[in-house]
Amino acid sequence: MGRVAVLGSLNVDVVTLVERHPVPGETVLGRAGGRYAGGKGGNQAAAAARAGASHVQMLARVGDDEAGAAYIARLGALGVDPSAVSTSHSAPTGAALITVDEAGENSIIVVAGANAEADPSLTHEAGRLGPGDVLLCSLEVDLVTVADAARAARAAGARVVINLAPYAALPPDVIALADPVVVNEYEMRQLADSDLLPGSLLVTFGAAGARWGTDGVDGIQVPAGEIGDTVGAGDAFCGALAAALARGADPQRALEAANEAGAAAVRWVGAQPDAAL
Repeated sequence: MGRVAVLGSLNVDVVTLVERHPVPGETVLGRAGGRYAGGKGGNQAAAAARAGASHVQMLARVGDDEAGAAYIARLGALGVDPSAVSTSHSAPTGAALITVDEAGENSIIVVAGANAEADPSLTHEAGRLGPGDVLLCSLEVDLVTVADAARAARAAGARVVINLAPYAALPPDVIALADPVVVNEYEMRQLADSDLLPGSLLVTFGAAGARWGTDGVDGIQVPAGEIGDTVGAGDAFCGALAAALARGADPQRALEAANEAGAAAVRWVGAQPDAAL
């Protein structure tokens, strides 16, 4: 069973539940809220550990502050190895401001903080992976670090999975080495507009399921009463996918495991279960 390394963001999410999202210039009252562990990287690492990956390592950067220390402690409690999480002395831990309406749909503003800083140590850690291991990357962090880490991991024989979210242009050689590139429908349109289609492409369709090349799975329907919010559902999908691939699952079984994890993630409020900080 291979290892999973997750290169991505660690954010503190400030979540507010609202009846509906405000329009520009409007103030609405929130019904409830809280501060939670989030960031695509942290969400995906937590999901990979929850999905049973034998060893999950977090490759990330936080600020030298209380939020960063709290997040590192949380990762350890989840069974995620935080030893490669580096500390910035010039930028705070990343943050996200999230509103969730009664239908479970979310609106998110991300303040990158330490996530945006380049960090060669993360590339070095990615290069220590090997055959059977999986590097999962998302794009809320410095893109040069993502590209360099992906190249280093692939050169070492590891499998590289890139979640092209939030959408950004990566060098063609980095897109080409990913197996797969994971996008949702919106990101797929942006990728198609770039005229740079990867050889291994996995598209998620929310409740309608997902498709990887010619393989696909139907959506797993979640009763409306069970929906907490949709924050982190895509990250849960990606983390479970990486865990399944590290176990040696074929694409169909990996898709099924990922789809089930994504469907389960809408049942709680916040990007991770029991994620209050």
